[in-house]
Amino acid sequence: MAETMTAWVVRRPGPVATGPLERVRLPVPEPAPGEVLIRVEVCAVCRTDLHLAEGDLAPRRPGTVPGHEVVGRVVGRGPGAGRLATGTRVGVAWLRSTCGGCRYCLRGAENLCPDSRYTGWDADGGYAEYLTAPEDFVYPLPEDRPAEVLAPLLCAGVIGYRALLRAELPPGGRLGVYGFGASAHLTAQVALARGATVHVLTRAASARRLALELGAASAGDAYDAPPEPLDAAILFAPVGDLVPVALAALDSGGTLAVAGIHLTDIPPLNYAGHLFRERTLRSVTANTRADGRALLEHAARHPLRVATARYGLDQADRALADLAADRVTGAAVLHVGD
Repeated sequence: MAETMTAWVVRRPGPVATGPLERVRLPVPEPAPGEVLIRVEVCAVCRTDLHLAEGDLAPRRPGTVPGHEVVGRVVGRGPGAGRLATGTRVGVAWLRSTCGGCRYCLRGAENLCPDSRYTGWDADGGYAEYLTAPEDFVYPLPEDRPAEVLAPLLCAGVIGYRALLRAELPPGGRLGVYGFGASAHLTAQVALARGATVHVLTRAASARRLALELGAASAGDAYDAPPEPLDAAILFAPVGDLVPVALAALDSGGTLAVAGIHLTDIPPLNYAGHLFRERTLRSVTANTRADGRALLEHAARHPLRVATARYGLDQADRALADLAADRVTGAAVLHVGD
């Protein structure tokens, strides 16, 4: 095994045009106790990576390697790691570790653990040829699906799945999806498989076309009113101005879940127009491992169409720039070692 590897680090957070990512050579990491060393096949590009690079999400440590939608193979194990054999195909997601003993962990809400740690934020992620991860927080993956199809499921799919749970969509209900990128186009398919009627509201014409191809009942501009009142809505676009728009589109008793880790400021809400009649506004914070397993099980039973745009590892900066400019339909995926 090589002693060094190619990786990208967030050197100077700022707008993508200023080049916040820097391509470097780093030592191949050593797995700590309970960790596995993973040779990266692909890493999908998440909007959270963009928030980290641009400084919307304050870096936790200098020179962090971003990326938390990783598909790869176990090539080494640290002391105490033995559940996963060398060669096992695995996925690495955003949630890297939790304390396991706080009141949140004990009640099944490990995503709220105050000592939670995250891939590509607290520890180096998948914009590299290798990374390490705690064995208990990686997901064994099937061999019969392409890596680039599996990678977006590990964050875009999982966080969208949790957002759908938080939106409390009733059986056969009417769901509004605001923004239609990597996470939204997967979540819409999960909702459709459950019998929902899906209305997509997004500014990109290419995304609206994709929504209709996937089975959405309608696709309009982000600020349009849907053709019927919504039982639930999910806001994927990190645009606070859309919160009152989505709340106003809800039927009585409807819920809006905000799926992103970052959101621009929300303008003032009008109680009667936005919240009265038991409409609810909820946030989504990371995900649990149970969410990840449930989404992967759903995808095994109902294969999702995953729209991807291919980039080489040497094009990570371009992938982020394309994401920032809404030039990516679906999910951008860095091909590292496949």
